[in-house]
This record gives sequence, C-alpha cells and structure tokens, in this order.
Amino acid sequence: MLQKIFATGIAVLCFAGAFSQDSTAVGENPKPMFSGSVDVYYRFNFANAKNVDGGKTNNYTSFTNSQNSFELGMASVKFEHAIGKVSVVADLGFGKRAQEFSYADEGEGSLLAIKQAYLSYAPNEHLKFTAGSWGTHVGYEVVDPYVNRNYSMSYMFSYGPFLHTGFKADVTAGKSGFMIGLANPTDFKSANFKQKMLLAQYSLAASDKVKIYVNYVGGKADEDLKLHQIDAVVTGTITDKFSIGYNGTIQSRKGRSAGEAYSDASSWWGSALYFNVDPTPGFGLTLRGEYIKDKDNLIGLEDNIFAATLSGNFRVGPLMIIPEIRVDNGDQEIFFKESGATTKSTGAFLVAAVYKF
Repeated sequence: MLQKIFATGIAVLCFAGAFSQDSTAVGENPKPMFSGSVDVYYRFNFANAKNVDGGKTNNYTSFTNSQNSFELGMASVKFEHAIGKVSVVADLGFGKRAQEFSYADEGEGSLLAIKQAYLSYAPNEHLKFTAGSWGTHVGYEVVDPYVNRNYSMSYMFSYGPFLHTGFKADVTAGKSGFMIGLANPTDFKSANFKQKMLLAQYSLAASDKVKIYVNYVGGKADEDLKLHQIDAVVTGTITDKFSIGYNGTIQSRKGRSAGEAYSDASSWWGSALYFNVDPTPGFGLTLRGEYIKDKDNLIGLEDNIFAATLSGNFRVGPLMIIPEIRVDNGDQEIFFKESGATTKSTGAFLVAAVYKF
C-alpha cells in the first residue's frame, strides 16, 4: 500500500509540474551532445593456474575476469539532449564490460547493453524528476572506466547494485541534497509482477573540499528474499595534488523457502580508502585498500578479504594509460596456484588504455 501511495503521489507531482513550465523554454532546440569512451586491457595473474579445472583467473570482482589475454573492455556512446526543463539521456555500451553490467537482462546479458536510458523534468533549480534506468547511487566507483582511477573494480562495487530502473525525485536545499525513488529489484530493467524497492540518498557539501553521501536501497529482491543496503561515501580534497576517498557499505539479507518464515538476517560488509596523488597534470597514482567481511558466505568469499591495488594514471590528452598491481589476501584458500593447490593470496598485473571523447 505504501508503495502505491508513493508512486501515485509522484505521478501527481509530475502531472502538475508539466503545466508549470515557463514559456521561455518553448522554441528552444539546442543541438544534442555526444560523448563516449573505448577501453582495452591486458591482465596477468601471477599464479597462472591454467591447468586447474579448465583454468582459474583468481578474480572475484567485475570486468577483469581474464588471464594472459588482451581484452576489449567496452565501447561506449552517450547521447544527451535538453529542451528547456526537459532532458533525455541514452547511454549504450558494447563489450564484455557492458555484458557483465547487464547480467540481469533477458538472456543473461548481451555484449550490447543499455547502460542508462532516462527522461528528466526539472520544474525549478531545486527539484528534478527522473524516470527510466540509471547507474546506481550506491558506492564510490562506476561502470565507466574513465571516471575511476583504478581499472580493476572493488568488491563493494562488484557485489552491490549496478543500476536501477524506476522513478526518482531529487531535491536540493542549500548544501544538502535529497533523493527518494521507487525501482524494480536491483539490476532488473524489467520486473513484471515484482514488488518494488525503495531508493534514498542524502548528500552534503560540508565545504568546498569535503562531500558526504549516505545511500540506501532496500525491499524485496524477489518473493523469498528481503535485501537492505546502507552505504556511505566521503570525498576530501587535501591539496590540489592530494585527495582521499572513503566508501563503506553493509548489506543484509533475509531469505525463506516458499510459504515459510524468513530466516534471521545475514550480512556482508566492506570498507575502502582511496589515496589519490597527482604530482603533475600528466601523471597520478591511486592506492586503494579494501577490506571485505563475508562471514556468512553470502557473496562466495567464505570469510575476510583484504585487497590492495596501486594504479598509475598516465594522461596524454584524451588518452589514459593505467598500469596496475593488485594483491588479494583472504582468510580462506579461495585462490589457486599453477600446481592446482589452493592458497589464501594472489597477485596480478594489468595495463589498460582508456580513451574518452
């Protein structure tokens, strides 16, 4: 009932707002904007466990599940257009990165994916309504590699939401921002007869150099699973050459067999720090340290994992070259050696090229 009331209220607001658009917007027809990116990478895991059950890449995060192979990450094209207070965005991706991002689509993901497609209406500078599909507000990292300073992804990104399809309202008031929305179950662009999930965010520009985000997503992921996730992101600029980012998240789940009561909540949580140094405009370094606690084995990590990733960013105009060293260390032997034996830790090197236009 609450979801129906919420959806009806938002629809009424949109209907009323549509008639409040001022006449100055009529007749405006700016040209559409196009942007995009292409990224490729090579990854080598030092264990090279190619003779274990058909080969193990020792990778439990998104988008870099390869070994001793040159790979196309994603070719991406984004279209944006606005007339007055109404705007539209269509963001398409092609490649394995797009395929993994759209895993929940029919056919378990396609090499060609709609990353984002949404319409927005802003009756004034403090209020905006959006309907469609967009990248999640949860977390520090995003699907587009040119936005991230590390090329390989964090565990928190990989096991949290990727996208939401539904309706949301964004409100700004001074230094604060608020978002509330209603969406399909996480990552599903189509969800007939499914209950909807609640989305929320509070943001605060504490100063010119410090920004804080508190994020939430929760509801029924399916008929027999309740999911709630609370997430926090803090970014701070120390100097023009040094900045820090933090991401912390906790996700809880309650499951049941058909017709039975829900089990007690199980959870996993993670925390990560990002240290960014840019000694020159053409070169930067980022060190990411991430700790994941999966004691209930909800995401298949069996217990704790600490991962350290050091990435270089060499910038030449629109091109960025990212050499990267990563070490993952767990409490359990979930990684593999070349001999076939299991081990608690593994290391990998990759180099990526990302072109943004």
